[in-house]
Amino acid sequence: MAKKQENEDKIKTEKENKLKETTRFCMTKNHHKNTYNEAKEIGRMDSDLIPLCDYILTTKNYFTTSSCAGRIALIGLGKNETKQESAFYRKWHRIVNTKEVLEAIKNYKGHVLWFKQEPLILHLGTNNIENAKKILTLCEKVGVKRAGIKVAKGGKFIVEILGTQNITTPIKEGKISASEEYLKYLIKKGNQKFKKNQELIKKLFKEAKKELK
Repeated sequence: MAKKQENEDKIKTEKENKLKETTRFCMTKNHHKNTYNEAKEIGRMDSDLIPLCDYILTTKNYFTTSSCAGRIALIGLGKNETKQESAFYRKWHRIVNTKEVLEAIKNYKGHVLWFKQEPLILHLGTNNIENAKKILTLCEKVGVKRAGIKVAKGGKFIVEILGTQNITTPIKEGKISASEEYLKYLIKKGNQKFKKNQELIKKLFKEAKKELK
């Protein structure tokens, strides 16, 4: 009788835990759905990611949290070049033209300026480890080299996806500045890498429609 009661208690606990996990997932998915829709409504979502994120919202087992489709930026720093002192001087979530970037650099009055082309960053959430593994398999299939499970607990698994197309380099410090020829080269490479980033997003969207339900 004691063994039978022990088994019954175990089954009851498992059912209760499963219910808690399901509740946690539903609440988390609904929260991020509302946050995403609000961001899209006020124009704060990167247009390149909208088709993918819209699809993810239609699935039963997945949701999106924070995301960025990638960008080209000029980062201003203080003399100590610490993160606390850093600030976006200019940023573009699109292909840039040489003239606008060179003009921004010329007009910069701070001490240190960096040129950055930043890659895709996307966080996808799901309800269990099996579905998290599906996201990782999808990433491997489309050529994403940096993806991993960032959060792992009952009813909430978050996979972080990072692109690898990026450039980070100083271009101005005090009166010393990179040559215009080199700056044009950086802008060209930044645009090329940004385009590859856009292609990766399209591949993710195509495979997500096949693999994530």
